[in-house]
Amino acid sequence: MKKAYLATMIVVGLLMAGQAQADEALAKAKNCMTCHKTDAKLIGPAYKDVAAKYKAADIPTLTKKVLEGGSGIWGQVPMAPNKANVTEAEAKKLVTWILTLK
Repeated sequence: MKKAYLATMIVVGLLMAGQAQADEALAKAKNCMTCHKTDAKLIGPAYKDVAAKYKAADIPTLTKKVLEGGSGIWGQVPMAPNKANVTEAEAKKLVTWILTLK
């Protein structure tokens, strides 16, 4: 029984790691990492800081922010709109991934 449980947990862990890497790859592909880093402020806030500030209930608001841009929350440097480069589904996927980085 313990072996089956352990095997299941390993598979789940590998699947989750693969998903995290896939979403990081999307962030890189969409040039998000030009202004953001996972664990340190660059031009924009670190994704871990965003994850610490927001909850899953904020996904719609954050998705809109990714698409339309904004300023004032994390300083005076505005975040440019990304509608031309990121679909709404991709923005939601990115935001959902970012919120897992707590």
